[in-house]
Amino acid sequence: MADQIQRFIIDDTNVRGEVTRLSEAYDEVLKRHEYPAAVNRQLGELLAAVALLTDTVKLDGTMTLEVRGSGAVSLMMAESNPGGELRAIARLAEDAALPGDEAGFRELVGEGQIVITLDPKEGRRYQGIVGIEHDRLAGCLEAYFTQSEQLPTRLWLAADGVSAGGLLLQRLPDESLNQDDDAWDRAYHLAATLSEQELLELDAETLLMRLFHEEPLRTFESKALRFGCTCSRSRIAGGLMSLGHEELRQIVAEQGTIETQCHFCNTRYAFTAADVEALIEDPSDGSPTVH
Repeated sequence: MADQIQRFIIDDTNVRGEVTRLSEAYDEVLKRHEYPAAVNRQLGELLAAVALLTDTVKLDGTMTLEVRGSGAVSLMMAESNPGGELRAIARLAEDAALPGDEAGFRELVGEGQIVITLDPKEGRRYQGIVGIEHDRLAGCLEAYFTQSEQLPTRLWLAADGVSAGGLLLQRLPDESLNQDDDAWDRAYHLAATLSEQELLELDAETLLMRLFHEEPLRTFESKALRFGCTCSRSRIAGGLMSLGHEELRQIVAEQGTIETQCHFCNTRYAFTAADVEALIEDPSDGSPTVH
């Protein structure tokens, strides 16, 4: 089944939701790195979460979910953009003992915080922060919506190293839409019957029918998701320029070339002495020297 996200609403209520399934994009993330099995699972949940949240806030830009912890996994990060491109990475703390295969979210990351960054194409960048006070990623993100957005939100996330899935339910503040006072409680209790296996194996249509077949459910056109990295030679060059002209020249003099690598997709970039001089002369030129 293709990676996708499916929006839905329950008619005549202020209850909305989304469901997502990921396999190919998830696999593209994992095959670029060698993480322990427990990290692979949590990274899958993070990918599903960022896909759901990007669509929820209808952001015309990039959303980043960044988990910063004190445990064996010091960083997990996932990004999504309006084109449906996803990428993610994890970083293990130096000298940290590798987590067991069954380690959970809190056991992996320890104490810390989750930083949610919205970077629109136009307008101001926004960051929200929530502490890691729940055993699962879903619980932490639910707390964020309660504290920051004041929108009752429930999340179910699952991943097994092969597939990742997520379901989001949200109660909108516009009570004028609601003609059924019990709709939110009923939808939540129905969604809570969902098993992780169903979340990972069922397509969106089957899953929604299984949960809400007695509700006036309306679905919208699904959106395709895929792995995609936003790195480029010009962006890497821009980062190098922040080191300063003399520092760049010194590195080239010592090493012959400057080599760097995108942490997300492992693409390597090399800059010769001639490339560096061209960048110093015209910082907008990230193209390689032609010999």
